[in-house]
Amino acid sequence: MNLREKQLKENYVFKGKIINVRQDTALLPNGATAFREVIEHPGGVCVAALDSDNNLLFVKQFRYPYMEETLELPAGKRDRGRNEDPLECGKRELLEETGAISDTFLPLGELYPTPGYCGEIIWMYFAKDLKFSTQQLDEDEFLDVIKIPLENAVEMVLSGEIKDAKTQTAVLKVKLLRDKGVI
Repeated sequence: MNLREKQLKENYVFKGKIINVRQDTALLPNGATAFREVIEHPGGVCVAALDSDNNLLFVKQFRYPYMEETLELPAGKRDRGRNEDPLECGKRELLEETGAISDTFLPLGELYPTPGYCGEIIWMYFAKDLKFSTQQLDEDEFLDVIKIPLENAVEMVLSGEIKDAKTQTAVLKVKLLRDKGVI
């Protein structure tokens, strides 16, 4: 069965600094039409950085939509204007948020966080052989860096203490790949 939908019309209802929102008209496989609400996002990167003591670097920060502090792996948005390379974004964000630098990055794949209405892609990476410099936070960025042993981080994901989807996925991938001897 052909599942592909065809965009007939796009209508931007909001253009912002981080996201744009469209309401499209789409042609469905059965010939009918439907509205599709789409959030355009430049995408982001998440880095599971493991130090020599088998600790993952986390950041604790306030997330406004949930009105709570969350525990996440270092991550950030790609620069839309430059169409920033995901790996370069990961290196930049790791340094900015944690002060860590690595020459060893391995891809962990791509994540579609909300495929029903958002075009965001999050590229996930594993980093090791860390060296440390100083954080380079943005002027509106406030966070704490926390080191958590990999095994503890897995338990925190399984217990629901870590709620962030990209962090859950990357932590579990790192654990499985470590157990297989891949990383």
